Amino acid sequence: MSRIATAEMLQLRELLQMESNSVAKAKATQSLIQDDEMLTLAKSGIQASEARIKNLQKFISENDIVATEVH
Repeated sequence: MSRIATAEMLQLRELLQMESNSVAKAKATQSLIQDDEMLTLAKSGIQASEARIKNLQKFISENDIVATEVH
């Protein structure tokens, strides 16, 4: 795969951050939901977001987008 542009890297970072924030907020407010159907929807949304995060992380890893050099 060809190298991604700086703008694409920034978009990828923002997308990953957005998904992470969404999961954190959903998990934090999950205990406040009293309706069973709404709770099921919330849990489903959390699982979908976590799957997207894993896929983004896999893409980043497989394409060596982030340098892992340690100094």
